[in-house]
Amino acid sequence: MSFDTIIVVDWSGGNDRGTKPKKDAIWAALLRRDKTEPPRYFRNRQLAVGWLRETFEAELAAGRRVFAGFDFPFGYPDGFAARVMGRADPLALWDWFATAIEDGPQRNNRFEVAGRLNAMFPGTGPYWFNCLRQEIPGLPRRKTGWGGHGLAERRMCERAAPGAFGCWQMGGAGAVGSQVMTGMAALSRLRERFPGKIAVWPFEPLDRPIALVEVWPSLYAEAVLAASGPDEIRDAAQVRVLADIIAGLRDEGTLDRILADVPDDVRAEEGWIFGLASDRTARAGAERIFAPPENERWEELAC
Repeated sequence: MSFDTIIVVDWSGGNDRGTKPKKDAIWAALLRRDKTEPPRYFRNRQLAVGWLRETFEAELAAGRRVFAGFDFPFGYPDGFAARVMGRADPLALWDWFATAIEDGPQRNNRFEVAGRLNAMFPGTGPYWFNCLRQEIPGLPRRKTGWGGHGLAERRMCERAAPGAFGCWQMGGAGAVGSQVMTGMAALSRLRERFPGKIAVWPFEPLDRPIALVEVWPSLYAEAVLAASGPDEIRDAAQVRVLADIIAGLRDEGTLDRILADVPDDVRAEEGWIFGLASDRTARAGAERIFAPPENERWEELAC
């Protein structure tokens, strides 16, 4: 397959970040065969989704195929979707989040949704971390006592990628739990807006004009560091450099092979990180568990 347009989006699960470009916000890079645009800053998800919608419309109208990478997990550890949806269908879970998440620039209900989901499981439920002032029923502030729900802490790909966080931590440094919920909801709505035009990797064959792909820029941290400008915001550098890398893989003819390099047992539910080797031998020594120290003062970290 050949992609004419490469998009990479650094997502955020937090509130509106203001007009001045800054880190830990939403950044996006767009690279066409004949044009490279500077990274774009979006102060909130609503503006980012509006841009994605307009961009997808323009690329489809021009007959260009799109690789759209997003830096949040596309699935949960095995067993979660089946418990919530009654079947192991990650895209049905996306649709569930699109209905459950009420999302605005200044507030959304992601913490309440986490508590609601925890109530579906025995033990503590898998989600943890509440940084709001009010208590959220069912959502603990700390990880203490975590367990009893029957789910893994991380997906297979996260266990194989040093430094990758799992889906359950809803806030704090490096956490992706809020990104997952808001991201799945947003992509579900885009799939609804463009019926029959979007395929989701690795759950579906990439035989449609737009491919949504899970990426993790930290997998290319050395390349990002080497190519970053002295005053460039890290998130802007990450999307710019990763878009360049993906375009290079396309041009040298190896992109299809990398997209096909996915373990069979994660294709149905968990998903995979683009560029992470599927072969266990190639990943030898990388697998470890990343648990935050119990004495960390999570309540003081960013929400």
